[in-house]
Amino acid sequence: MSIPFSRRSLAAACCLFPLAVTAQTSASGAAAVPVLKDIVVTPSRSAEPLADAIGDVTVIGPKQLSEARGDSMAEIIGRAPGVQFATNGGPQTVTSLFTRGTNSAHTLVLIDGMRINGSTDGGAQFPAIDPAMVERVEILRGAASSLYGSDAIGGVVNIITKKGEQDRPLSAWANVGYGTYETAKSSLGLSGASDGWDYSFSTSAATSKGFDALRRRKANNSPIAGYYPDKDGYRSHAVSGTLGYRWAEGHRIGLTAYNGYMDGDYDNQFVPYPNTYAISRQQAYGLSSTDRITDWWESDLRFGFTKDSNDNRSDSSSVFSSLKRHYSWINTFKPHADHRISVLLERQEERVQSSTTRYDQEARNTNAAALIYKGRIDRLHTQASVRNDNISGYGNQTTGSLGLDFDLTDTWQIGIAGNTGFHAPTFNDLYWPFELYTWGGFPTGSYSGNPNLKPEKSKNVEAHVQYQTADTLLRATIYQNKIKNLIIYDSTEPIPFFTEDTMRNLNAATIRGITLTAEHKIENTTLRASADFLDPRNDDPQQAKGFTPAEGSTLPRRARQVFHLGVEHRIQALKLGAEYQYTGNRYEDAANTNRLGGFSLVNLTAAYDFNKSLGVQVRWNNILNKDYVLVDGYNTPGSNVFVNLSWRM
Repeated sequence: MSIPFSRRSLAAACCLFPLAVTAQTSASGAAAVPVLKDIVVTPSRSAEPLADAIGDVTVIGPKQLSEARGDSMAEIIGRAPGVQFATNGGPQTVTSLFTRGTNSAHTLVLIDGMRINGSTDGGAQFPAIDPAMVERVEILRGAASSLYGSDAIGGVVNIITKKGEQDRPLSAWANVGYGTYETAKSSLGLSGASDGWDYSFSTSAATSKGFDALRRRKANNSPIAGYYPDKDGYRSHAVSGTLGYRWAEGHRIGLTAYNGYMDGDYDNQFVPYPNTYAISRQQAYGLSSTDRITDWWESDLRFGFTKDSNDNRSDSSSVFSSLKRHYSWINTFKPHADHRISVLLERQEERVQSSTTRYDQEARNTNAAALIYKGRIDRLHTQASVRNDNISGYGNQTTGSLGLDFDLTDTWQIGIAGNTGFHAPTFNDLYWPFELYTWGGFPTGSYSGNPNLKPEKSKNVEAHVQYQTADTLLRATIYQNKIKNLIIYDSTEPIPFFTEDTMRNLNAATIRGITLTAEHKIENTTLRASADFLDPRNDDPQQAKGFTPAEGSTLPRRARQVFHLGVEHRIQALKLGAEYQYTGNRYEDAANTNRLGGFSLVNLTAAYDFNKSLGVQVRWNNILNKDYVLVDGYNTPGSNVFVNLSWRM
């Protein structure tokens, strides 16, 4: 396994070592691993303590979200181990998420358990998701198609909106903040529970003048034809709500709703349009009935629909949208306190629309059935799942997983897991029509879809060792994910003379990696660190021409090393924090001819509670004002500060 190490890599590993030594010292004599309060649903599709979850899981909770009021959803998720992100010039622009080095469309994104990956391009509308509406984010790394079906090759990100309070009749909160680039954000909400009813409502709004999305030159110093000096800002708003009624003990019906909107400016690299902007929308609505039939049988019946759209306004307007209807029924049986079996039936109906493009097909349905087992025998913890997805036009796709965790002692654990995944091609990949036009006086055309594409498939294996006490968590995870039938552009003629059926299953890739994480608490101080070493390689012996990579080339936009260090210290009502992030070199193109340099960022945070109800939070990102690039040709934020005033009843 070829994992890139360097002097900086060794330095990062050394930063983790003192945490391990301190952990061993302070944890001597610890009797047992404490029961964590965090409850997660993503790793097994059933509610369980985070300490019992099998898999590589991270939870971004209310505390972390409140400390990043001025940041976007992608920025917050991108600080988690094993996750990288990229934007085309700001939080309002096209956003990609790379989990464990896989493609952006290989991460399944959910809102309240409902998938929101676009049916046209495969990505999620992150600009239209406001963190102020979010209660927590659960990140499951590793292939999870045996639980969720298509798209979960690299992992699953479940964004869970704010819910009603269960222990008080009424609670209210509000935030108002201001920062660099004339960024203003506000949000407020209320929630509560009474007489069997629980409810919540939240709303938010934001504006920003922004910064210039486009650079003057690319990394190779060539000028950008579409450069137009301006500031690219945005306006956004969002609403979310829940309503539930517990009509009998163990029986509850509930509604959830999310509606987010982003109107953001962007720049075009090829043509200097002065007023280009896009309107992104993300909606998610769900109805559920959770019923405890007996002491050992629980039923969870759900219906929902999600809708995403992107209205691109430049010299002409083009609107692309997709609608998904979701139906699921999970019956969970607990014949024994240490064993449970879940039977899942699921259906998804996809519909796409475009104001400018006529797809050959505009509808697709998926019927799925899955069996999930979770059990414990003494010190051995087991989770196994198998799922079959029947996709119209594709037939059956069967995936499975098996994970085993073994408690060596009360503090040490080892584990191993294997799972398979797949990604069904998007409507753009399959049905985008070939369009002939003229560019620079030459006849040329767009890429076109290929209805004969096969699904991308993956086989993932991983192992971990973990040490955990009340104050310390150390974990090392090693993994390998082999993906075949990768869908890429394949031009049979020199650019710009594209030909039809240019989307093909030409590539295979092997992604190997190691993730190290550490957290340790010393009285009022918390130390955190993580290091990711990634080796994402193309496997196919293709010559590097056009968009086709060569054998052994690095997959684009993935840094081979990413390090995070953080410290937080509380002095009575004052909390101070500092973060350091290093991201290594990346290649912008599949052929590895355009290299983007690595960069380091330093962030500072502070929070002060005036009383139990009123507080102020300050976040200063990129304090050294580093000039760095995530996507070649596009700018990233310079040094920026955001100050938030929070109130809670």
